[in-house]
Amino acid sequence: MKHWIQENYKNRSWAGELNESQEGKQIVLFGWSFRFRDQGGVIFIDLRDRTGIIQVVARKELLGDSFTLAEKVRSEYVLAVRGTLKKRDLESINPRMQTGTIEVVLDQLEILNVAKTPPFSLDEFDEVSEELKLKYRYLDFRREELKNRMIKRHEFIFAIRNYLNKRKFVEIETPILNKSTPEGARDFLVPSRLNPNQFYALPQSPQIFKQILMVGGMERYFQIVKCFRDEDLRADRQPEFTQLDMEFSFVSQEEILSEIEGLVETIYKEVFNIQLSIPFPRMTYNTAMEEYGSDKPDLRFGMKLVDVSEIVKDCDFNVFTGAVKNGGTVKVVCVPGGSIISRKEIEDYTAWLNRDYKAKGLAYMKHGTEGLESTITKRFKKKN
Repeated sequence: MKHWIQENYKNRSWAGELNESQEGKQIVLFGWSFRFRDQGGVIFIDLRDRTGIIQVVARKELLGDSFTLAEKVRSEYVLAVRGTLKKRDLESINPRMQTGTIEVVLDQLEILNVAKTPPFSLDEFDEVSEELKLKYRYLDFRREELKNRMIKRHEFIFAIRNYLNKRKFVEIETPILNKSTPEGARDFLVPSRLNPNQFYALPQSPQIFKQILMVGGMERYFQIVKCFRDEDLRADRQPEFTQLDMEFSFVSQEEILSEIEGLVETIYKEVFNIQLSIPFPRMTYNTAMEEYGSDKPDLRFGMKLVDVSEIVKDCDFNVFTGAVKNGGTVKVVCVPGGSIISRKEIEDYTAWLNRDYKAKGLAYMKHGTEGLESTITKRFKKKN
């Protein structure tokens, strides 16, 4: 390895953090070649590291014989470069790049590792099949979108730890291998080598352990913990997941709500730069189910459920009358401007409800210029 590389590992710069204030300084960078353009005597390389992309310029008159090395660079080669940071000419400024006003003019280049031609360009990742994405998962991590998500996740967890530490919570790891206990799903089982025909169970939650900690006097515990549930995949279910697990002693319900509100407010402010207003709106379980039909309502939806049981109890539509007679209710959602919804869209909604919620149909009425329009309006008497 070149001597200049060994000397500068600790002095490296990060591509996305370079700016015009460093003009004229010698810069050392390590990263991957994202794009390259050979314009005969001048080669432009977009060098990417975790923080961003910077344009590196290799000029034949400056590099001499070393210019042939720059000519060998291809997509996703791993590079070490040294050069001088300069402002770009006005006509070459790239407003789409964070570092689009500057570039690094090379005086040293080393190819640390070559790469085979990637099976797809990172720019075309959204057009690639899921199977190919998973096969080349490491290329997925090089995409800016996923990389930023991973960094946000890190910042998210870091904010949780900082907040709870200030609130006198103690982070304690609990065992992963345990005996099976009654939970909401099936356990993942691990055979015991020392005890034939016996099994450990991976935890669905650290419930028993955190209760032991409370009995033991730890009072405030938390953990960013991996949990395992052997159940069918759904939009909000997967076999393994990470959760924030907490337990308090000597607190009221109001204190618990306030602590969680403060935690969420802090995370949004520090990680996403969004200021939330607390306390958050609160409602009872009964209110949530009555007005939204869910114990985790999305208040942005706005269209609350309306109970029309009294209106439909005497109609000729057995689906409605049967529900009321059996002690149930009939509720509807009023969609502002819904009269413009087409028959095709309604059929798509019906198919979605059948597929995802096993619903047998979708009853609807549209109020247009000619009154009510629906396949069930004839089931209602005029007084209704």
